[in-house]
Amino acid sequence: MERSEEGFTLVELLVVLIVIAILVLVAVGFHQLARERANDAVAQSNIRVAVPAIEVYRADTGTYAGMTLAGLQTVYSPGITGIEILDADLNGYCVRSVVGDRSWHKLGPNGSITTTPCV
Repeated sequence: MERSEEGFTLVELLVVLIVIAILVLVAVGFHQLARERANDAVAQSNIRVAVPAIEVYRADTGTYAGMTLAGLQTVYSPGITGIEILDADLNGYCVRSVVGDRSWHKLGPNGSITTTPCV
């Protein structure tokens, strides 16, 4: 008596489902990493766009004191967005850009853009 076997066994279906689940987990991980890197790039770019206007403000007034985001946008560059001016005095400033759940800072004028808050 010949037996005809058609279709897949339960074990074969489970193996396929496990492989698909692993592929989905890897894809979600890569997506999350790409999203974080994109948010970091946007935050850093926000600060880089603001720096020339901040330096022109300093050249015009002789100080960073009194600098506001609204003032920079109105007088120097309406394209400045996504930053906060945390501190501004005679010789320096601290700006922050938050995108997603990460925050980037620049302690200026000579500091680099880092995730370390200005001190």
